[in-house]
Amino acid sequence: MDTTVEADMAQKKQAGGREGRKSGTPGAFSRWMQHRMNARTNRKIRRGRGTFMGMDVLILNTVGSRSGEPRETPVAWFADGEDARLVVASGGGSRNPDWYVNLIAHADRASIELPGRDPMPVTPHLLDGADREQAWQRIAEAQPRIAKYQSKSDREYPVIRLTRRDR
Repeated sequence: MDTTVEADMAQKKQAGGREGRKSGTPGAFSRWMQHRMNARTNRKIRRGRGTFMGMDVLILNTVGSRSGEPRETPVAWFADGEDARLVVASGGGSRNPDWYVNLIAHADRASIELPGRDPMPVTPHLLDGADREQAWQRIAEAQPRIAKYQSKSDREYPVIRLTRRDR
């Protein structure tokens, strides 16, 4: 191998370039594409169209855990009573999604937008034990593909109940 190519590869690894990235972590292009797709979906939700692949979708507004910057993420949701919604942090199966990390880091600053409505502040509740199991059963019945997706993962997906927070 040419020494300049070796030196270039070593430099990219030190700088966190593609060769130094862990398998499964998104690169700049992937993050850019995800941002564009999210923005497009968010526009549709704001215009009143809140379904994707047969699932109801809302916009989850969080604050970046490290950056402190506002984040908007379309997320599938499942009804849980009159004023609560359940969301699942599947994150591609192998790790928690960024929105989940942000939500946990700044729970007091979370809000949701339902199709065609103004943002509503919410309080996230991470479910565990019997509460999680009951919620998971309802989610799996409503959307069997999520249960199939979960069965392929080595980790248990967090289930979060979002309840309306008084301003």
